[in-house]
Amino acid sequence: MLAETTVGRIPIFDVAPVIEGGAVPAKAIPAGELEVSATVFREGHDLIGVEAVLLSPDGAADQRIRLRPLLDGTDRWQGRLAPSEIGHWKFRIEAWSDVYATWQHNAEVKIAADVDVELMLAEGAALLSQAAGQRTRANADRQVLNTAASGLADQSQPVPVRLGAGVSAAVLEVMTKEPIRELLTLSDEYPIEVERAAAGRGSWYEFFPRSEGASRHPETGEWTSGNFRTALHSLDRVAAMGFDVIYLPPIHPIGEVNRKGPNNTLVAGPADPGSPWAIGSRDGGHDAIHPDLGDFKDFDAFVSRATELQLEVALDLALQAAPDHPWATEHPEWFTTRIDGSIAYAENPPKKYQDIYPLNFDNDPDGLSSEVLRIVELWISHGVKIFRVDNPHTKPLWFWQWLIAKVRAKHPETVFLAEAFTVPAMMHALGRAGFQQSYSYFTWRNTKAEVEEYFQEVSHQSAAFYRPNFFVNTPDILTEYLQYGGPAAFKIRAVLAAMGSPLWGVYAGYELFEHVARPGAEEYIDNEKYEYKARDFAAAEQSGRSLAPFITLLNQIRREHPALGELSNLTVHASSDPATVAFSKHKNVRSADGSTHRDTIIVVVNVDPHSVREGVVSLDLAALQIDSFNADGTFTVDELITGQSWQWGNENYVRLDAHLEPAHILHVRRPA
Repeated sequence: MLAETTVGRIPIFDVAPVIEGGAVPAKAIPAGELEVSATVFREGHDLIGVEAVLLSPDGAADQRIRLRPLLDGTDRWQGRLAPSEIGHWKFRIEAWSDVYATWQHNAEVKIAADVDVELMLAEGAALLSQAAGQRTRANADRQVLNTAASGLADQSQPVPVRLGAGVSAAVLEVMTKEPIRELLTLSDEYPIEVERAAAGRGSWYEFFPRSEGASRHPETGEWTSGNFRTALHSLDRVAAMGFDVIYLPPIHPIGEVNRKGPNNTLVAGPADPGSPWAIGSRDGGHDAIHPDLGDFKDFDAFVSRATELQLEVALDLALQAAPDHPWATEHPEWFTTRIDGSIAYAENPPKKYQDIYPLNFDNDPDGLSSEVLRIVELWISHGVKIFRVDNPHTKPLWFWQWLIAKVRAKHPETVFLAEAFTVPAMMHALGRAGFQQSYSYFTWRNTKAEVEEYFQEVSHQSAAFYRPNFFVNTPDILTEYLQYGGPAAFKIRAVLAAMGSPLWGVYAGYELFEHVARPGAEEYIDNEKYEYKARDFAAAEQSGRSLAPFITLLNQIRREHPALGELSNLTVHASSDPATVAFSKHKNVRSADGSTHRDTIIVVVNVDPHSVREGVVSLDLAALQIDSFNADGTFTVDELITGQSWQWGNENYVRLDAHLEPAHILHVRRPA
C-alpha cells in the first residue's frame, strides 16, 4: 500500500529553493547562507522535528541544521545552509516524529493538571533510557540521559524535582543534538550550484577608458582620447574607494556609418567618437581593440595593474554590430533583412539606434553561437573573468543557457551580469538560464513603500536564482530622484544600495554629484556615451565636493561586516515615519579559533532628500537574535558613519537630517 502513495509518512511539501522542479540549481557562494524552507506536518497532535541536510559534491552529509517554524499555524519551517566551497551540492529535508518533545509537552501539561503524573514520569524515564542506549551517542551524553532517567524514576523526590530532571537544559541540549527520530521521512534531493564569491558579492565601478586621461586643446577645442595607459592610472583611484570590479563599456572599434553625435544626435562631426556600443568598423569587430585605446599589450598591462590592486576587470559583451562591422558583409545571415533589402537597425520605440544592427539567432544559430563563444574565449585568455552582458533579454534564452554552460564548463570562475531592464519574467528567466547577477529595478525604487517591498522581494522571494546588482546610476539612467534630490539623494541611494545588496555598482561621476539631465530624458546631458568627458576627481575631493570619502567608508563597512555580504538575511523593521526605512542583516560568523559570533547591522535611512525626518523605529528583536541584553533590556549599537554609540531596544527614537546625515548604519556590539 505504501509503495503506491506519493506522500511520505511525515508529509513534506513545497521545499524551497527548488527551481523548475530541481532542473535548475539554486545559487550559492562559499560560506554564503542559503535560505531553505518546507511545509511539514503530521496527523494528530504529536510534535515533529525537521532538519535540512546539506550534501557535499561527493554525496556526504556536510551539515545538518534544525529548521524552525516560520509562523505559528502555517506548518512552514525555515533555516539556513552554508556550503563551504565551489561545486555541485545538494540538499534535502528530513522530518520525524519527535517523541521526546511530544513527551515533554504532554508531561508538563498533564503534571501541572495532576493528570497521569506517575505514568508520564515513568514514560519519560523509559524514553530517556532508550535514548541513552543509542550506539551513536557520546559517553558523556549517555551519562546525562541515564542520570535524568534515574531522576524521573526516583519516587523519593518531589514531583517537580523529578520532572525537572527530565527537562533540564543539559537533557534538552543532548536531545536537540541527537534526537530520537521515529517515522523518519526524507524529501527528494535538490541541486545547489556554489560559485565563487564574486558571483554573489562585489562592489562595481564603471568608467570609460577613453575619458580617463582625455584632454581638450585649449584653443581648438579638439579632444585627445584617453587610452589604456592613461586609464591605468585611474585604477588607483577606484581601488582606493574600495571597489572590487572595474567595469569597462565596449572597448572595440566604433562604427563610422550612422555614427551618433553628442546627445544622441543623428549627425556626428569628424572628431565625434561615437557610441562604444556601436561595435565594429574597418578596424575590426568584437575581437579587436579601438586603435585610440591601444592594443592588446596595453590592455594586458591594464588588467595586470588592476590585478595588483585587487581589482577584477569586467568587460562589456554587447552582441550587436555597427553597419560597418565585418560581420555585416561576411555574415549578413546573422542579421534581419527587411523587405527592401536593408538590414534592420535596433529600435525600442520611440528610441531608434541607427548606428546598431541587432543580431538574429534564427538564421544560423550554430555559426553565430560558435562565433560568440570564440570571442568570449579570446577575452578570457586576456584575463577577463567577468562579463557584463548588454541587453541579454533581446537574445534567445536557449543561447544564454548554452553559452554560459559551455564557458563555465571550461572556465568555472567566469561570472555573467545581465543588463536587463525588462519584465520580471524575463529577468528571472535569465537568472535561471545561468546569469550569476542582474541589473534590477532598484534604480527606480525610491519611496519608503517601494524600497521596503523591493527589498523583501529580492531577499526572500527570488534570491535563490536572481542576484540583483544595485547600480545607483548608469550612463543611460539618471533618475529624477538624483536630478532634483541634491547631494543628500546621492548619499541616500548609496547607503541603500551598498547596505541592501551584497552587489552594488557606481558609474563614474556619481561621486561628483553629476545630476543634469538631457531635457525630456532620464539620462545625462552631454552623455559620455557619445563624447569624451574629463573630470577632475582630485580637485573635487580636495575642495570637499566629492562623495568619494563616503563611498570609501561604505565599502569599508561592507568588507568588515560579513552580514552585508548576504542577500537573503535582510529583515525590514517597522518605523512610524512615512519616509524612514529601517532594515537589518545578521549572520553567524566563525572565527579563526573555531568559535562563532553573530554580526548584526541595523540600517535606518531617511529617503526624503529634502527634509528632516523623525519617528520611532520598532525592531523585531526575535529577527535580530541579539546575543545578550543589558539588565534594562537594551543593547549597545555603534554608529559606523559618525562613530557615536547608543543604547537601543525595542522602540527607538530616530531623527535624520537629510542635509547633514540622512542615515544610520549601526553595528550591534558583541558582549565582551
